[in-house]
Amino acid sequence: MKQKISVIGDGAWGTTMAISLALKGLDVRLHSVFDENNIVMSKSRRNDKFLSGAVFPENLSIEQALSDALDADIIVFAVPVKFARSVLRKMNKTKKFKTTQTIVSLSKGIEISTQKTVSQIISDELKNITIAILSGPNIAREVLNGVPSVSVIACANKKRAQVLQEIFATDMFRIYYTNDVIGVEIAGALKNVIAIACGVSDGLGFGVNTKSAIVTRGLVEILRLGKKLKARPETFWGLSGLGDLTTTCFSPLSRNRTLGEKLGKGAKLKDLLSETSSIAEGIYTVKAARKIAKKLGIELPITEQIYKLLYSQKPARQAVASLMGRPLKAERI
Repeated sequence: MKQKISVIGDGAWGTTMAISLALKGLDVRLHSVFDENNIVMSKSRRNDKFLSGAVFPENLSIEQALSDALDADIIVFAVPVKFARSVLRKMNKTKKFKTTQTIVSLSKGIEISTQKTVSQIISDELKNITIAILSGPNIAREVLNGVPSVSVIACANKKRAQVLQEIFATDMFRIYYTNDVIGVEIAGALKNVIAIACGVSDGLGFGVNTKSAIVTRGLVEILRLGKKLKARPETFWGLSGLGDLTTTCFSPLSRNRTLGEKLGKGAKLKDLLSETSSIAEGIYTVKAARKIAKKLGIELPITEQIYKLLYSQKPARQAVASLMGRPLKAERI
């Protein structure tokens, strides 16, 4: 428990993890990929840009230099997927990593150009380092406020997973572990697409019937894709699957659900993107998921309609009509 921990990425979730670990008395450093953010956080001892109101514990330091931040036993990687590879390449040029180091990714999504998950991108760019994924039904603000929450550490190395389990767990943040890395990543990525669909339903004024149907059939799509990619089906019924999906689809604090709600009310995607610096990962994941589905020859009807809504300007009600008008058939899970 005396290991040095660095968090790369100062978004709401990365900052929350940095604070949570520091409150345990651990040696924690937070580094933003933007120099100006590091300067502001060092002076204010806060991160009002992404997590307003949260004050940094005394033992949470802001690391200005990436090289110094990478001198850690555990590196928590909290960078949006669209920027992940470029940041990892910079990290690789800055430092030669050791097999004793572990990188724990908080990022949820799939790279559009390669259709790779974050662990696969890390494996491409960083050699020797052990890779783990932290994922689950976690809204950053709730974890920060001490609301009882649960998450999963996914790692191929069981002993390393158990060490991480002890490090990240708190009295109000319970951690399980699994070795199904691909299952946890696919679940965490695609749930954001389904959350956008639930938000659209909210924006159109539909009720619980509609939302429950989207969640249920959305889980079927996630399962369908996950099984094709050799994930274990039971993972999708667990915390990183059904748990994360329901949280993201129903929480008013979910960025992806909120974006979908605004789209359902008639907002344009380009306008929404210009309004905030926070990233709704589902916007990009839907492109990657659609490419994978076409490559594997599988149907993802909700994903397809969200893609058309986002990138072909298909009206929301027409997207609903397309889903409801599909041929009748037996229910398959």
